[in-house]
Amino acid sequence: MKLSQGFPARLAVAAAGGLILAGTAGAAFAADEYGDSDVDVNVDIAPVVAPGSLSMTVAGTSATLSEVASGEADVRQFDGTLPTVTVTDTRDVADIGANRWWYVLGQATDFVGGNGQPTIGADHFGWAPNVIDDEDGLVLEGDAVDTVEDTGPNAVGLVSQELLYGAFDSAALVDAGGTSWSADASLYLKTGADVAPGSYSSTLTLSLFEDVID
Repeated sequence: MKLSQGFPARLAVAAAGGLILAGTAGAAFAADEYGDSDVDVNVDIAPVVAPGSLSMTVAGTSATLSEVASGEADVRQFDGTLPTVTVTDTRDVADIGANRWWYVLGQATDFVGGNGQPTIGADHFGWAPNVIDDEDGLVLEGDAVDTVEDTGPNAVGLVSQELLYGAFDSAALVDAGGTSWSADASLYLKTGADVAPGSYSSTLTLSLFEDVID
């Protein structure tokens, strides 16, 4: 059998490789372990926004209220901040239609405690909306909603759906060149000074709608 000139070289490389592998196997040793530690790895993956759609995202699933001075001896106040709410519109202007507007509404449930604590009504819970970018006045924030511990026409709490913010001309807003607009809100719970201590929770539901302005 006639061998090519390259064959001995390939054979030598294979043999050397075998020596290297054998040498590696022979270098194995037992290691002493002195403890270990875990590292939590987290990632937030935003949903894909399909082209030609109107959608809403919220930068968080919870808000914590902390006590602040109410300025009134018979009232206790607890403040917090609503996670940023973002509306994204990737539609073409021609596909939106005339006289359409989108808006985000919020409504809260009563605050419920445990261990027989009484319920704190949603009428004790209010907010002050804040539009982060008003796009030269095309995005408007809703009015502040006060609590029953306050006075005035808006002292009703978040019992019914209340406006967080909205764009009163969807097509004009997209035509201005933007694709997303955000808002948050100051949150406040006000109770009587005799409120039962404990942990309470409520659910604030945010909903995005689009409608035709009559």
